This record gives sequence, structure tokens and C-alpha cells, in this order.
Amino acid sequence: MKINTKVELGIVALTDIGIHSEDGTAVRSSDIARRQNISQKYLEQILLVLRQGKFVRSHKGIYGGYRLSRPANKILLCDILNTLDNNILANTYEKCDGHSDGIRESVNNCLWSNLNSNMLRFIEKMTLDDLIKEYKQGLAEEQNYMYYI
Repeated sequence: MKINTKVELGIVALTDIGIHSEDGTAVRSSDIARRQNISQKYLEQILLVLRQGKFVRSHKGIYGGYRLSRPANKILLCDILNTLDNNILANTYEKCDGHSDGIRESVNNCLWSNLNSNMLRFIEKMTLDDLIKEYKQGLAEEQNYMYYI
């Protein structure tokens, strides 16, 4: 599966907003861009798409920025992917034109169809909250390492 940069950075930006807005404060795009090493201009384009998809709300003013529009455990990964790139969840294979000996169709049905189905089931269950928890768990494990010299 190929994930384009827009999708990857959109998920990263949403995760960053989810982590840094837990206390109710809005997250500035400049802070996201700096923390995640993303071009500010490109990030603004992605945030516009995420706002149109109703994943984030923007707030103007001195304390302005972005907040999630609903709790992270209510934002499904499949919805994010569909908003950022509606082709990503499309079938990865072409239907046979009827001129093959059946091997191609068998491979498509057995391999690609099952792979697509499994991937869809996986991302239909995964939420933004799962990504946030994974990050926090990794951060906690990092802080628990003890170095002896």
C-alpha cells in the first residue's frame, strides 16, 4: 500500500493536535510544523482539508489554533484516510478482462481481495486515540530507560 505524504502528515498533524490540546488549549499550526518538521504552508493546506472533513475546528485570536472537533476515540482512521485520499481504500487490483487462464483471477481473489478486506477491518476499528496512546506509551518507555556508566 502506498501512502502519500498528504495522508501521512495529516495523520501526524491530527495526532499532534490530539496530544497537545488535551487540556483544552488550541494548537497553533506553527507549533505543529516546528515539532513535526513540516512545511508551514503545506501543513495549512492539509489542515484546511481536515477542517472541511470536520476533524478539527480552528479558533482565531491570540489563543487561536486548532482543536479536535470531537473526542479522539470517535475519530476513525478509515474516515481520516478517506478524507485525505479517497483512493487509498480502493481495491488494489484490476478485475480480469476474461482473457486470462484463471490464475490471475485466483491470485486477485485469494491474495489482494483478502488483503484489502483485512486492511479495511483493521482501520475501521482503529481510532486517533489509539495512535495517541501508542505515542504516549513509547514516550513512557523511553523515559524508563536507565543508563549506567
